[in-house]
Amino acid sequence: MTTDAHQPPIRQVRAAFDETTLIVYQAYSPQIADAALAAGTFVPPFKLERMTWIKPSFLWMMYRSGWATKPCQERILAVRITRTGFEKALGDACLSRYVPGIHASHDDWRHLKQVRTVRVQWDPERSPHLDPLPWRTIQVGLSGATAHQYVSQWITDITDITQTAHDLRRLLHQGETAAAQQLLRLEKPYPLPPTTAQAIGVTELT
Repeated sequence: MTTDAHQPPIRQVRAAFDETTLIVYQAYSPQIADAALAAGTFVPPFKLERMTWIKPSFLWMMYRSGWATKPCQERILAVRITRTGFEKALGDACLSRYVPGIHASHDDWRHLKQVRTVRVQWDPERSPHLDPLPWRTIQVGLSGATAHQYVSQWITDITDITQTAHDLRRLLHQGETAAAQQLLRLEKPYPLPPTTAQAIGVTELT
């Protein structure tokens, strides 16, 4: 979650990160979550044949999973991955929709969708009460060879934070906003190479 008093740019990558890694979030069934926690990465019944979406925004993950209450999303995992892998994924990405000014034509965009194994989608960021905000947050979909690299090379740690999600929901329901804020990791603007930022539609101005 951003704590900047000013409105961020419309499309900006934000994440909790350090010098070498960042955290993304995923929600799964107990069966998939337990297996991943035991192995330290995603293993069956997780299916590599499906596109897997990673989300640097904790609150968007809470919105998507209904605070870890939706079927097959009852467990929230904080997945720490290498920045090298994350940046490689974004460098190989195609936007999920055609955007004039980024793509030369519809045909160019359709070709990229066919040959790229990574999708980028921008969705409204969410407030702590999960209301939509005016700016966007990124989702990154991984498939094919990139998904294999994600599970075999990029993941450095997986933590079950389901209880944190439940605690946050309870605190917010009770009106204890300050206490809830203490449980949220700071998500800062993530620096990207200019060519990568341009290709995925990052905007620098509000």
